[in-house]
Amino acid sequence: MRKTRTTSTAPAPLLGPRALNRATLDRQLLLSRSALSAKAAVEHLVGLQAQNVKPPYFALAARLDGFAPEQLSALMACREVVRIVTMRSTIHTHTADDCLTLRPLVQPARDRELTIFRKGLEGVDLDRLAALARDLVEAEPRTMNQLREALSAEWPDADPQALAIAARCKLPLVQVTPRGLWGRSGQVVLTTAEHWLGRPAEPAPAPDAVALRYLAAFGPASVKDMQTWSGLTRLREAFERLRPQLVTFRDENGVELFDLPDAPRPDPDTPAPPRFLPEFDNLLLSHADRARVVPPEHRGRSWQGNQAYRTLLVDGFLAGVWKLEADTLVVEPFTRLGRQRQQEVTAEGERLLKAMYGEPASYDIRFGTVLR
Repeated sequence: MRKTRTTSTAPAPLLGPRALNRATLDRQLLLSRSALSAKAAVEHLVGLQAQNVKPPYFALAARLDGFAPEQLSALMACREVVRIVTMRSTIHTHTADDCLTLRPLVQPARDRELTIFRKGLEGVDLDRLAALARDLVEAEPRTMNQLREALSAEWPDADPQALAIAARCKLPLVQVTPRGLWGRSGQVVLTTAEHWLGRPAEPAPAPDAVALRYLAAFGPASVKDMQTWSGLTRLREAFERLRPQLVTFRDENGVELFDLPDAPRPDPDTPAPPRFLPEFDNLLLSHADRARVVPPEHRGRSWQGNQAYRTLLVDGFLAGVWKLEADTLVVEPFTRLGRQRQQEVTAEGERLLKAMYGEPASYDIRFGTVLR
């Protein structure tokens, strides 16, 4: 009887939570501060979460050596970076180039979002709505309320809020300055990216190219991880096309992880200094499995309802939250910090305050009640 030869394939190497943590922190410029410029960092990180005005500034203060808020503010003022809805239908700060390419990439997700509002848009020609909204905001930047009023005059039977959201989904609307500038105030006023930047949108990049950028900033990662980050679906084909030029690993649950061959994967015992992150930081939002940053016992503790807290990393992992109260930085750890850890957190807090507000002499750093 003829025997059938069998071959066995060795399982992909295992990366535990600490190995994934150190690799991701390194890509995120959080293992040690980077000498990159603010613009280069925004590009490397494929944008910064910007649901509120201040988070992009705090995000860069945690990542860049010598960062001052005026650096990002100046880029926004001269239109080298912009605030626009992209990943996960949330506002991001992107470079002008990424704004003009990544928004077309995620447009299918914005189109799907419109199905939520279909009842309020019955009888509305969406192409006509997009053309009218473009004319309105390019003639003069408009607030969402002004858009609602103008579009409701054209479609009085439609839901006004749904009309404005449809305009935001169909068009690449950026928030014009002074909104987003450091130390300035301003309501959300919108125009198209093309009008604000003075050049047309670029063709959407292939998902393969963006997958490589995602891995450079967030890897090693699974297909579902990138889908969580981007809000896109059906990315498996892109990773399969890329497979010959990537390396693969597996996590503790057996999930396949892809990575760039030459990307940094530091030793799991590499020291990770404390870091103060803003609310909605992409480090905590860009993987389907957040165990590489969020210990199981702290899952869900950086949120309350729809509100995200500013978070503290200790030894690379979520370890507490923080807030600014008048002239005091209040740190609220999830467990008691030893004396050395507390000193390290205090030193990082002082560095943060100096970067953001100048000399921190007028600020106190206080450790609040340990949150249970």
